[in-house]
Amino acid sequence: MTVTVVVGNPKPASRTLTAGTLVAKGLRPETEPTVIDLVSFGAGLLGWGDPAVTEAARTVAASELVVFASPTFKATYTGLLKLFLEQFDGGTGLAGVLAVPVMLGGGPTHALAPDLLLKPVLVEIGATAALPGLYLSDQTFQEDGAIQRYSERWRDVAQALASGTKAV
Repeated sequence: MTVTVVVGNPKPASRTLTAGTLVAKGLRPETEPTVIDLVSFGAGLLGWGDPAVTEAARTVAASELVVFASPTFKATYTGLLKLFLEQFDGGTGLAGVLAVPVMLGGGPTHALAPDLLLKPVLVEIGATAALPGLYLSDQTFQEDGAIQRYSERWRDVAQALASGTKAV
């Protein structure tokens, strides 16, 4: 299974990257995920046709499972992630991709953000977003067991969905 983590944090090698990778490994422990840290593209995300951004978009579109991870900024996902998601055609750009929205924040105030704000965009560009989004505390996610509980609950479902989402 091809697994990718897309990280929308404007800080390189962030806690968001760590959390997204842990979620991907929790859902697919036998697979080493490809990590796309969007901050590395810089101004390439602002236009169309940047070769590195185009290749990253191809990688995501060809994946069976993609964890989209973002910190919570102004009660929603980052503009960096929004710029990347604009690379995909509406309705079909992520057809066949099982997408898992993950967001980190400082407290429970925005706990519904992954499902209310990020998931609809992923569905709009064609992804299958059947699993619930995951909101994590940016301070405690490595110790609080939330990723482990989520992974244990949804691992088999993710495998079944991902194996059935790619057209033959």
